[in-house]
Amino acid sequence: MNPIHKFFLNQHKHFQPGRPLARLAPFFESMERVFFGPGTVTGQSPHPRDSLSVQRYMMLVILMLLPCLFFGMYNVGLQAFKAAGQPPSFWPMLLFGAKTVLPLVIISYLFGFGWEIVFSAIRKHPISEGVFVTSMLFPLILPPTTPWWQAALGISFGVVIGKEVFGGTGRNFLNPALTGRAFLYFAYPVQMSGDAVWTAVYKTGVQAVDAVSAATPLAVIPATPAGGMAEKTLAAAGYDLGTLFLGFYPDSIGASSTLLCLIGAVVLILLGVASYRIIVGDILGILAMGYLLNLLAGPDSAPYYSLNPWYHLLVGGSAFGIAFMTTDPVSAPHTHGARYVYGFLIGILTVLIRVFNPAYPEGIMLAILFMNVFAPLLDQVAVGLQVRRRIPNV
Repeated sequence: MNPIHKFFLNQHKHFQPGRPLARLAPFFESMERVFFGPGTVTGQSPHPRDSLSVQRYMMLVILMLLPCLFFGMYNVGLQAFKAAGQPPSFWPMLLFGAKTVLPLVIISYLFGFGWEIVFSAIRKHPISEGVFVTSMLFPLILPPTTPWWQAALGISFGVVIGKEVFGGTGRNFLNPALTGRAFLYFAYPVQMSGDAVWTAVYKTGVQAVDAVSAATPLAVIPATPAGGMAEKTLAAAGYDLGTLFLGFYPDSIGASSTLLCLIGAVVLILLGVASYRIIVGDILGILAMGYLLNLLAGPDSAPYYSLNPWYHLLVGGSAFGIAFMTTDPVSAPHTHGARYVYGFLIGILTVLIRVFNPAYPEGIMLAILFMNVFAPLLDQVAVGLQVRRRIPNV
């Protein structure tokens, strides 16, 4: 017998009703499901047959997030070394990035799971695998300089207020990770925005970078002179197309690499995890609004008006939000037509927020949360339209 399987079988007796660890049974079952599929089967028809259980669904998403995590650790180290004037060296940069990023990931999992265990014990229901994904997504959309206590507070707010108060996974209408991120942004804007939060402090001996100011691409674009091209301003700042596509610039920990997000989105679509309808809608919405603003641009217009629409897909975490946030199976619509509309409106709102609300240039995070609220309405409208198309019984 598999020794891991044998270990879990031997521990079952400690979590049975009446035993000292009975209240922790949901946590034990969730750990067992990490290694093995659920042992329950349907007792009567219908008997669904599908290899993509909720457990495998969530694990596949985490698997696609791991490259973003490792790249984020490397990029955090790279930006810190650049700011400190240190020669680039792969392993020292990766080690520094890991020391900066991994504590935030660990804190996210500790507090995310802690609240999940509390509510599962109170409600006496199993722990949902959704907390695995939420606790991974949350640190990846934070600045690397986020204080640890704020990371703990943010994930707690996201899990409790964004999900548990509505009944837990499957009943929440907001994305928990984005809810926690939005809470931190509005509660602690100094630590969540500006040019001084995107590059971690690097120390070597007695020398240190005490304050690093590094503008993100979204902050560089508004600095375009009147009549100039935003693309040239980005290139002059070192943000050419290749750099933006690969993600080697100051940004949230794991949201900068469009390449990795593209790979993740394609894999999740092919595996049936992510909805290609939402992703297509996202891209079309961003490009449509970007081209519309290009048509409206004049000599005195803001630089964002004339920005090539494709650049909106490369900066500000757009690719990360499209690949891993908009496709959340709980907070997104479930009907096919509504998914296209949902994604399209997210794309439009992303560009509009960037252009008309410079205080929150990331755009896509607020756009997703806003459309989460309207996802049930879109489903209702889609179902109503389908019902009206039916031939009435005669």
